[in-house]
Amino acid sequence: MQTIINQAVRLAVIGTLAGAYLPAAMASSHREAPFITQSPKVDGTDFYMFRSYETGRSAFVTLIADYVPLQDPGAGPNYFAMDPNALYEIHIDNNGDAKEDLTFQFRFNNTNKDTKLTVGGKQVSIPLVINGGAIAAPNAAGANIRETYTINVVRGDRRTGTKAAVTNAADGGTTFDKPLDNIGNKSIPNYAAYAAAHVYSVNIPGCSTPARVFVGQRKDPFVVNLGETFDLVNIKAPATEFAANAESAAKDDLAGKNVTAIEMEVAASCLTASGSSDPVIGGWTTASVRQGRLLNPTPNTGTPSKEGGAWTQVSRLGMPLVNEVVIGLKDKDTFNASKPSGDTQFATYVTNPTLPALIEILYGSAGAKAPTNFPRNDLVAAFLTGVKGLNQPATVTPSEMLRLNTSTPAVAVGSQNRLGVIGGDNAGFPNGRRPGDDVVDIALRVVMGKLCTLNLGCAPADAPAGGLHFTDGAFLDASFFNTGFPYLKTPLPGSPQTGAVVQAARGAP
Repeated sequence: MQTIINQAVRLAVIGTLAGAYLPAAMASSHREAPFITQSPKVDGTDFYMFRSYETGRSAFVTLIADYVPLQDPGAGPNYFAMDPNALYEIHIDNNGDAKEDLTFQFRFNNTNKDTKLTVGGKQVSIPLVINGGAIAAPNAAGANIRETYTINVVRGDRRTGTKAAVTNAADGGTTFDKPLDNIGNKSIPNYAAYAAAHVYSVNIPGCSTPARVFVGQRKDPFVVNLGETFDLVNIKAPATEFAANAESAAKDDLAGKNVTAIEMEVAASCLTASGSSDPVIGGWTTASVRQGRLLNPTPNTGTPSKEGGAWTQVSRLGMPLVNEVVIGLKDKDTFNASKPSGDTQFATYVTNPTLPALIEILYGSAGAKAPTNFPRNDLVAAFLTGVKGLNQPATVTPSEMLRLNTSTPAVAVGSQNRLGVIGGDNAGFPNGRRPGDDVVDIALRVVMGKLCTLNLGCAPADAPAGGLHFTDGAFLDASFFNTGFPYLKTPLPGSPQTGAVVQAARGAP
């Protein structure tokens, strides 16, 4: 009977997500709100913030902001360039007041070199990104497109604070090359080495320790069993808590997808507040576009539109899965446009969450009881304040963001627990987020009261189902990633794109 109840509880979690949220609800922040589906270039998909666990880099914090979801490797001839009319930002709050104290701003520029071939005596522009020869270095002669970016650091308010350029530590330059996407093995024979040539040592004004930066296409690091979940929970191998290998019994529907990553590795001392002993920082990423757009009816001038007006935020991401499974459908676009300082408007979604209530409505008779502690102080701690003694700032304004205690030692690959804090590994989610933290399984368990079983904000008696091992069956741990910066795997190539390539991607460099 208990096995049946646990099966029902698990199906309730997945089935409720399928019925109550958007089709891509569990894909972290891939297409998470109605409006952002119209602008994939500025759709933030995942945000990571963790103590670097690369050997010799433990004094650093790695920040990864992923954008442009669901990239098919072979989707040419125009691949997945970033939006030159957008502003991509990573924000750090280092005093707990729900306002950014430090912002890294990224702007992109795309240059068409307009390579021409002589055809029948005439010079004719070629239609391809590569002009006929393989490439291996930044801004190679064989590349018909050059994508570059600049970085500014802003101290204080993101729009009115003090701004300064981040510079290349090698030559003092302010323009950096972004690698072309992984078009295929003929165009870029050694993509791993090509991408590595785009890792830069940089100087951040106001920081005495050089940082590292990489921006480019990567294998999508998120894993989730999407297709079967949303096909009326059509999972062939039931991932019950008593089934063998339950947590890896289903497929990862993002196994064949790439994403674009903005990555920085910054000394922890450069991110915490100057003169403060508080080691906790909060972080989130946003994307903004100009308020107005005027389409050009004759785009052959090279300018298909004119952008103007104030920057308008259209994407926001801190903690994973918040806009997907916490925020109500009517407020998803509002959340994406909001700042942490205004999060009191969303507080009820956390203190009185709908997901556990829906599970109980559907499966309460089978024993799937929702937690009974209201307000849900356990979720307030996880999502809005940080957990006291783990990653809560000395003074804190409740607000949604990813929080990291930079004094918590990094845990080496091989010793990390994919369930983070609830698995006994305090260097993992929700104390920051590492690539190998399985946030889907963690979030499913936390929303049904796992923290209550640990006496964090509530008592075990408050969560009748808090001890169950909820899972979507798509496995993830640190072995899926590289052991050093930029951590995320080499993107899947556009050619060849076979099942063998997809399967090998997890073990590739």
